[in-house]
Amino acid sequence: MEQPKNNLKIITDKKNARVILPNMLTLIGVCIGLTSIRFSFNAQFDLAIIAIIFAALFDWLDGRIARLIKGTSEVGKELDSLADVISFGVAPAFIMYFWTLSSLGKFGWLLCLIYVSCVALRLARFNVNSNQEPSWKDNFFEGVPSPAGGILVLSPLIVSLSNFDYIKLDYNIIVPIFFILTSLLLISKFPTYSFKKIVIQRKATIFLLFGIILFFGLLLVYPFVIISISSIIYLILLPVSFFSYKKMKKQNQDSFDENDEDLEDVL
Repeated sequence: MEQPKNNLKIITDKKNARVILPNMLTLIGVCIGLTSIRFSFNAQFDLAIIAIIFAALFDWLDGRIARLIKGTSEVGKELDSLADVISFGVAPAFIMYFWTLSSLGKFGWLLCLIYVSCVALRLARFNVNSNQEPSWKDNFFEGVPSPAGGILVLSPLIVSLSNFDYIKLDYNIIVPIFFILTSLLLISKFPTYSFKKIVIQRKATIFLLFGIILFFGLLLVYPFVIISISSIIYLILLPVSFFSYKKMKKQNQDSFDENDEDLEDVL
């Protein structure tokens, strides 16, 4: 009778070991997000933004690695959401507040509170809806994901650092607009591409790898220019994703449950 218990203990130990790595990556992302806040205190906004980019990279890695090694867990899901609130909610809000929103007084702080609250609401909704059955809706997020939201609210600062702003811009107007629009996109049900089910032909794999290497190479050399261009491309893709969702919904209308109109919400 002892043999089954020993086997069960070995299986449990292996599961616990697999959970450690993705959770450790998540905690590293938390530390990076907190460090970006420290950089913003010292007006080192370039380093603060780079820290947010690294936090987004770790946020992408922890989930992919957890699914790859079958190390997903309820603790990991909750920890990931808490990390996202810090790295893509609190940190961007502090960065933008110390950069320009502080000049708006109480209204600037109100914008920060609204944005962080919307990030928290978006992640809470994700935790509720993340156990739905897989379907064609996996191709889309419900609303803008929190990492993308963090980059979007930082876009005016990123453009400023990239020297793209050849025309004099009034950031006291532009930044609040970005905060309000991004907050609405976070809590909306606007469908956005998730890029989770991209199918690449084997003969095109080499070109995909080359493109990834080229992108990260340019990101290292021209970080703020590449991030600015990426943000613009993402904004252009928003209406494209909306019409793509409508088209796929129409194609799958026969299997669509009218009583369940929510998208699967996965970060």
